[in-house]
Amino acid sequence: MNLLNTLVDKGLRGEAPSREEALAVLATSDDDVLDVVAAAGKVRRHWFGRRVKLSYLVNLKSGLCPEDCSYCSQRLGSKADILKYTWLGPDDASKAAAAGVAGGAKRVCLVASGRGPTDRDVERVSETIRTIKERNEGVEVCACLGLLTDGQAERLRAAGADAYNHNLNTSEATYDDITTTHTYADRVDTVRKAHAAGLSPCSGLIAGMGESDEDLVDVVFALRALDPDSVPVNFLIPFEGTPLGKEWNLTPQRCLRILAMVRFVCPDVEVRVAGGREVHLRTLQPLALHLANSIFLGDYLTSEGQAGRADLEMIADAGFEVEGMEQVTLPAHRAAGRCGSQENAEGGGGGCASAASDAQAGQARTDLVAVRRRGAGTDLAPNA
Repeated sequence: MNLLNTLVDKGLRGEAPSREEALAVLATSDDDVLDVVAAAGKVRRHWFGRRVKLSYLVNLKSGLCPEDCSYCSQRLGSKADILKYTWLGPDDASKAAAAGVAGGAKRVCLVASGRGPTDRDVERVSETIRTIKERNEGVEVCACLGLLTDGQAERLRAAGADAYNHNLNTSEATYDDITTTHTYADRVDTVRKAHAAGLSPCSGLIAGMGESDEDLVDVVFALRALDPDSVPVNFLIPFEGTPLGKEWNLTPQRCLRILAMVRFVCPDVEVRVAGGREVHLRTLQPLALHLANSIFLGDYLTSEGQAGRADLEMIADAGFEVEGMEQVTLPAHRAAGRCGSQENAEGGGGGCASAASDAQAGQARTDLVAVRRRGAGTDLAPNA
């Protein structure tokens, strides 16, 4: 397929495809999905070898959010039966983080629900960051606290944070259909604040919210323009009790095409398969490792993931290896002075088949959506 040969050549040079080429990847048929995976896999292996970076989520504050993001089980007015608790203390958060590190996680992601942190919240999280770093040598810490105001990113960086996550989620054109309590521009501004403060920018998307192919391509090209070091690709987990609770628009093949498109547009960036991989990729999860070089280990914020041990077995069985603390994640031309550089590692800081597949996408697998009842904020051991 000439399209795939062209995309591989561009990807090996670190160049982005055209919008038309990116759309063409999403339009390929299910008959061609293995060819698409094989082509994008060449790009992934060129820049990242067979390493898989593991990240581990710690939900510092769950539920009770004043924002109205339609996809979120923690949103204002959500009737989803999730855990709700206020801030974990540094000791509890550090114990949860240690469970992930023991399972092989190189990065710990500290997440808190809410519009954005107060200055008191920043100090609280800063203390947690310092505690985790003191107890887990070499671990990367990423904060995800919502919209940042001036000076907050700098304070997190001074406390030892390596990265900041704030996803764009969907295209600018459809953003108002998903969230009304803040804007797409607010999100872009926060990513830029984190970047300017010296934090490694992490920003991604959510697929499966009813968006078009054009929306997906728009948001991925917008992410490339922001120059993040890592791009998490989430697949909507349709929680009952949320406005998008009945949106089942994805098939495993569709998810693989989306991941391949992201890899072609962002060839030398850490691409992470994030929330929803178990629900939507199901038995095809190992194929996603040929496209993404990073996954979350174990559970997510408010839903249970695949058992951590099963994640590790899947990586080994597929012929990949877990990236170690001493290994540099990013390619050399991106890594200098960024999170995952050696300095930091050492402690420095469609066809007919496609149409048929889409027609079947609405078949709900609610049996796979399991609300989290363990880990941080509970009396049960975390799933690591």
